[in-house]
Amino acid sequence: MPELIEIETYRRQAEPVVGRTIAAVPTLDPLGLRGVHPEEIRAELIGLTVTAARRIGKLLLLDTDGPTIGLRFGMTGRLIVDDSAEIDRLEYGANRDDRAWDRTVVEFDRGSLRVNDPRRLGGVELDPDLARLGADAASITDSALASALGDSAATLKSRLLDQRRVAGLGNLLVDETLWRAGFDPRRAAGGLTAAEVTRLAATIVDTVADLTQRGGSHTGDLQPARERGASCPRDGAPLDRRTVGGRTTYLCPAHQR
Repeated sequence: MPELIEIETYRRQAEPVVGRTIAAVPTLDPLGLRGVHPEEIRAELIGLTVTAARRIGKLLLLDTDGPTIGLRFGMTGRLIVDDSAEIDRLEYGANRDDRAWDRTVVEFDRGSLRVNDPRRLGGVELDPDLARLGADAASITDSALASALGDSAATLKSRLLDQRRVAGLGNLLVDETLWRAGFDPRRAAGGLTAAEVTRLAATIVDTVADLTQRGGSHTGDLQPARERGASCPRDGAPLDRRTVGGRTTYLCPAHQR
């Protein structure tokens, strides 16, 4: 599933379309347009030139000389530029490029960009409201994390998954980060001390950087043990498998407190 790391890969992959002009938008999945008719999007985009490719959290942004295009990838969306994909498959997605799963197709004066998404959970938005997103996890500071956690009684995991609080983290990165930092995902988000917030912020940044270098959100040390009956890779204790924040969660009761 694409998290911050995968979207950053998509951002780099999209850089070649900067300077190209949009000639056609033959495919726009209405399910991903949040009530906007595809013809409205086409009317806005055709003839515009892409000026930059950016990312915040899990959102890929293509700036143009008109509105900014925001691309969301859901759980199974892959970016394909000029019929080439840097990510061949996602950890829990399909392992083939079926054109029937193309949900967004943009054709330029040269080349094309496609979002291929079997589960149709992504979408397109023009001029997305970036104020709705929290601090980007790749560079989050102690103070930004403290503000995101606040005094909330919600679980630590659910708060970190909330893109309005911290942008970019998904299920795999949150579990890996909390496992590395030694925090129980069921703890109240607002119950961390200042020192614990500092430790968690540093672990988030370090984990994102480490797994980016390794090649993806699925490359964490905990990942091979994400199965029933597995043991903690750190201390050998049996892992707990629970639902926390609405997501399947693996944690080590021996060192995550």
